[in-house]
Amino acid sequence: MPESLRGKGVIAGIAMGKVMIVGQNLDGYLKNYKPEDQAKEAGKIEEALQAVAEMLQGNVRTLQEKNMPEQAAIMEAHRMMAQDPMLSGSMMEKVGELGSAPEAVLAAAGESAAMFEQMEDAYFRERAVDIRDVGKRIAKYILGVKEPAMGDGAVILCGYEIEPSVIANIPTEKIAGVLLGAGSTTCHAVIIAKARAIPTVVGIGDDIQKIADRDDVIIDGERGDILIDPSEETRETYEEKLAKQQELKSYYAKLAPLPAVTTDGAHVTLAANIGTHMDVDTALTYGCEGVGLFRSEFVFMGRKDIPNEEDQFKAYKEAVEKCQGKLCVIRTMDIGGDKPLPYLNIPKEDNPFLGCRAVRISLHRRDLFLPQLKAILRAGVYGKVAIMVPMIINVDEFKKVREFFEEAKVELTHEGKAYSDSVQLGIMVETPAAAVMAPILAKYVDFFSIGTNDLVQYTLAVDRGNHNISYLYSHFNPAVIMLIQRTIQAGIDKGIWVGMCGEMASDPYAAVILLAMGISELSMSAPSIPKVKEKIRSVSMERAKEVLAEVMKMEDGNEIKEYLHKAL
Repeated sequence: MPESLRGKGVIAGIAMGKVMIVGQNLDGYLKNYKPEDQAKEAGKIEEALQAVAEMLQGNVRTLQEKNMPEQAAIMEAHRMMAQDPMLSGSMMEKVGELGSAPEAVLAAAGESAAMFEQMEDAYFRERAVDIRDVGKRIAKYILGVKEPAMGDGAVILCGYEIEPSVIANIPTEKIAGVLLGAGSTTCHAVIIAKARAIPTVVGIGDDIQKIADRDDVIIDGERGDILIDPSEETRETYEEKLAKQQELKSYYAKLAPLPAVTTDGAHVTLAANIGTHMDVDTALTYGCEGVGLFRSEFVFMGRKDIPNEEDQFKAYKEAVEKCQGKLCVIRTMDIGGDKPLPYLNIPKEDNPFLGCRAVRISLHRRDLFLPQLKAILRAGVYGKVAIMVPMIINVDEFKKVREFFEEAKVELTHEGKAYSDSVQLGIMVETPAAAVMAPILAKYVDFFSIGTNDLVQYTLAVDRGNHNISYLYSHFNPAVIMLIQRTIQAGIDKGIWVGMCGEMASDPYAAVILLAMGISELSMSAPSIPKVKEKIRSVSMERAKEVLAEVMKMEDGNEIKEYLHKAL
């Protein structure tokens, strides 16, 4: 009997195929496992850690060879977890308590994951899945559990949680879609699926149990619809949609080398948001014109201590070189009390989003900030580079940043190290304070980049990770639109360029009004670039200004969104 479910569509596209349930339950294997003495159990853990690290290293190489840098970076993070002395040390302690190697591995991984799950930041909460994934891999190696075999056709992977390694290790052509009971846009399973443009629906909850292995399923990754055992008539309808989807994919591929120019010749730069230098290659295939946001905190994560200047220089240099002369905007470390960097010794805070984070830490930690600035300045020799400072709220903070910036140059000169004197220094406008102060701040900075994710939540007092009030979170809220227009106009008045690197930048309809406001650059996740480019190339600047004029008369965010979809 046909049945329909509803989740949250996070990666658009139609997928049809048979379900493959993944994420095996190990209870039966654990029950049948016969532990030996403690020394032998500890030896099994050591062997498994080494073997899993080598397997992951092999995965990294394979993914790099297949030009899948984002997936490779995630698997590299998993390899580092498998070789983390703290995690392995905890496993050895647990084997003394529990007597069973696989149970000790799962218990240690579970404890570590639980720490992440208590964090405020959604991104870091969902890293718990990665730790459990690594723990499960190690336990499965000890237990001798094999991965499920793939059939001939493409499947729809389904599970309450799907380990990122499962998706990363299956060839793209074998995965039609992904269904997750839990999950969100920031879990690594979704990040990998997004890099491959695999239609994905998350947040199905316990209804995931209504889907059985080998069920025929159709999913709509945009609407979040899931159709189980569809009728022949429904199947034919979706086959037509699937054919149109393939035509659109081919069309977008042809757009990649074309500029984002309106019908009357106005140009906006479409750049990519990246987490590691390996992401640049993928972004270029989607037609990006540089990097608008390099999240440098990834250089600081997965380590026992602060990365030194040389380590950072190598990471930034590779990204800059891969940009091939196009601008690479590197954001200074955006870390806070909610993020797991033990070596920073940041005390736990009741509200870390309003606490000691980002530039507030940098300005108080010369040992952190100065080496980072020096490393970026040195990377500037190999291309076009800009430094973006997050969470600035006043002029005094930026003046202190500028002092560090100049001191970094002086030190490099004394050390005889080459650096670029043309590196721009700008700020991320992500607080209402910075947006209100934009006309003043514009006198001191080289550029603005508007970070809408935080700007929306701070302006509207809406936690973007709180599902109960998610209906209030909208970048089309007039208060947000007014602050954005004020920021862009302040930049124009002072002759500096203004970009945007939040989620709003990837909204094709928002792109039109931002273009009319005078934005210079839009930076987004690479797969979003073709849709935004298509919309920009379909309108004239004159029409965009007419639409903006109407939007600025409106009093409600939903009204604005509905109008844009009708008008464009």
